[in-house]
Amino acid sequence: MSALFSKSQDAKSQNTNASNTGPQNPKAKFAKRPANLKVLSRYVKLNALLAIIGAVLGLWALQLVFSYLSELDSLDDSYTMGQAIKYIFYRSPYFLEQFIPTGALLGAVVGLGLLANKSELVVMRAAGVSVYRIVGWVLQPAMIFVLIALAINQFVLPSSNQLAKEINDADSRSLVTSVRGYWTVQPRFDSAEDGSTTPDGSDVLYIDYADVQGNIGEVKRWHLDNKGSLQTAVHAEDGQYIGREPLDTTTDEPSEQYRYEWQLNNMTKLNIGQGFDSSQAISPSDTLSLPFAPESVYLLTRKAEDLSLTQLYEHRQFMGQQGTRSLSHELAFWQKLLSPLSILSLVIVACSFVFGSLRTHSLGLRIVVALLFGLLFSYVQDLVGFVSLATGFSPLLMVLLPIIASAILGGYLLKRQM
Repeated sequence: MSALFSKSQDAKSQNTNASNTGPQNPKAKFAKRPANLKVLSRYVKLNALLAIIGAVLGLWALQLVFSYLSELDSLDDSYTMGQAIKYIFYRSPYFLEQFIPTGALLGAVVGLGLLANKSELVVMRAAGVSVYRIVGWVLQPAMIFVLIALAINQFVLPSSNQLAKEINDADSRSLVTSVRGYWTVQPRFDSAEDGSTTPDGSDVLYIDYADVQGNIGEVKRWHLDNKGSLQTAVHAEDGQYIGREPLDTTTDEPSEQYRYEWQLNNMTKLNIGQGFDSSQAISPSDTLSLPFAPESVYLLTRKAEDLSLTQLYEHRQFMGQQGTRSLSHELAFWQKLLSPLSILSLVIVACSFVFGSLRTHSLGLRIVVALLFGLLFSYVQDLVGFVSLATGFSPLLMVLLPIIASAILGGYLLKRQM
């Protein structure tokens, strides 16, 4: 009995100690948990960041090597090895921006896969860290590459793509039916002495290149009469902006509409008469008049991929003022604006590939599947873009469809791992 009494006293003392220390243990646990979570978050973020950097730089380096090998076939006396290297250097920001989404996907799979391979993800989940918290940690370094992609689109690509095209642009210049530059049809009127005007056919105008300073490149202009017969053909090597004049000169009030003028240099004019009669004249200069400012001409002569996000927005606003639209520029605008969502949705899908037992599928297989999914996502984006251009369907909706589908798939796969 004495033994049992002593045991009961020991049990009471233990319960008393537990009751005294019980309220303090949860406090100690919760006091240590934020610090532990900070350490875990930094560890996961660092692994994901290093893996994404390695994946993006690896894909970028492979693209540079392949581009260099493809340029070797184009080398000749006018296009030397040094120019090819300069061309690839100027195109490298475009390649980097193109591979950031796939690199973020691949890097997220590799970073989390290495943690899963060491059973560290299992330990984190056993300690009470949710899957969504881990995914949130991985999304934070991915945001760095979102900002990098936006910065490249905004500040680097407009200049680098133009410099690259100035080096290697022979093929596009040789195409007679090229759609590069700016094409327009301007109605032409003949003024009489009494001030009245009569239609005098139309001019087909082509401007090869323009910059924001008002300089323009090669200019071609064909004049057609009222019956559509070709009358004159004009070619100028380049031109410079010389100023603007108000359209309404009858009043002293300031005008809101102007005529912008360029001085054309080294102009050659071909007059086509009846039958086979024709004559050619060479003039040192001439004047070209357009209804919009040099900044607008610059936007109109550039391809959509060569414009920044703000320039695409300005182009969209300008086309809206003119009552027209360019689906290719609208598509590029929404693709660049929504590119952060594309990267984040791919990272969510990448995380869903990692969680789960590595006994069923190896890490190498999951990396290959993630890479294939990234390529598939890129191809689907291109496909819906072509569908939008062919059918005139909303570019915004067509760009959003792959992003929404990818995010839903990633969320569904993550939910299955819970």
